[in-house]
Amino acid sequence: MLTLFHPRSGAVRIQGVTSATNAVLHPWLKAQCTAILATLPPPTAGDAATQTALWQVWQHGLRQPLTLPAALPPLRMLLVWDNLAGHHTPDMVLWLIEHGSMPLYTPLGGSWLNMAESVQRIIVRRALAGQSPETPQQIIEALEATAQSWNREPTPFVWGGKRAARRQRSRQRRHALGGSGACIQRPVRQRTGILKKWLKSNQTTH
Repeated sequence: MLTLFHPRSGAVRIQGVTSATNAVLHPWLKAQCTAILATLPPPTAGDAATQTALWQVWQHGLRQPLTLPAALPPLRMLLVWDNLAGHHTPDMVLWLIEHGSMPLYTPLGGSWLNMAESVQRIIVRRALAGQSPETPQQIIEALEATAQSWNREPTPFVWGGKRAARRQRSRQRRHALGGSGACIQRPVRQRTGILKKWLKSNQTTH
């Protein structure tokens, strides 16, 4: 199921396929990206230094930043995807950059960061739960029909959400222990009385 997902709007673009080789994926991705870019506002003109800075800010801190060409078009879109080998194909990456799209890769083992996989699980469950398709084409038709239904009333996705809020509250309830990485649920009781006695016994008269 080839998928592009826009988290802010919740809109999804899906095509069912019987294989997802580069020969299938790349033409579909180029066509979809071209269609998406056509719906965006015209790019803002700017000098070369400004354009380069806009691209490089998204490369800051990456362990393996992209080697960007010297002449860059206006940055218009971010494409987040995982680390499949086909996503690193030079021809595909260069095509994206030439069309103002910055490819960004989720960490290895971090598929949970790829929202397209999250919406895929929702679409598959809605399309196939309780069904008994007998052919790949029936599966494809069910997935694509469910995606069309989803797009009539899409649900936007938000990074973090309730789970992140719960984790943040949990971290706030912990207390660092002795400057190490260990934490405790409640602060250590300060033995101020013993500390005062020790300081008093070690005072010297000048």
